[in-house]
Amino acid sequence: MVEAIRASETFDHVVALGRSTSPAIDLLDEASLEAAAVFAAKRGELRLVIDATGFLHDDDQGPEKSWRQLDAARLARSFALNAIGPALIMKHVLPRLPRSGKAVFATLSARVGSIGDNRLGGWYAYRASKAALNQLTRTAAVELARRSPAALCIALHPGTVATALSAPFAATGLDVHSPSAAAGHLLAVLDQLGADANGGFHDWRGQPIPW
Repeated sequence: MVEAIRASETFDHVVALGRSTSPAIDLLDEASLEAAAVFAAKRGELRLVIDATGFLHDDDQGPEKSWRQLDAARLARSFALNAIGPALIMKHVLPRLPRSGKAVFATLSARVGSIGDNRLGGWYAYRASKAALNQLTRTAAVELARRSPAALCIALHPGTVATALSAPFAATGLDVHSPSAAAGHLLAVLDQLGADANGGFHDWRGQPIPW
């Protein structure tokens, strides 16, 4: 995403923040998220902010196949990383968006977070935490519209991207995008969306996804 945004030459400054940058961000540390928002805002108006965080699995935790695998601590961890952390980013970023003109806050959600589209079951923690993220995004969008009528707060589904997150689950025949292609798709969607898309949930083609 950072490479694609820089290549577009649309913005005067591009600030990339992660776990290993300075300042660093930690989704479990609200102070780090606030410091990051302050750091970025000092470099100019925040016209585009992309939250590209998300957690599905690691060596200690994977997506559940059955309710028998539900675990309170693992559910709480998924919600902390996929919903609460992004919500706190919104808390500190949205008040810093310009009051006039187009500005965008976009968070990466997932189609499996759609309740209406859930036909396969499983993946309880990931599905539920992304569904929570969608509701938080929608709710924040309502408040944002009162402050900045031309701004957008939206959730995006990037499709299946060839990253470590999706690698164990990219089934044969599934349409998998390279990171660079996925970034290009998402930036094209962001460019075409107007203020009426505020609070929406769109896929990488710009198509709305049911809640």
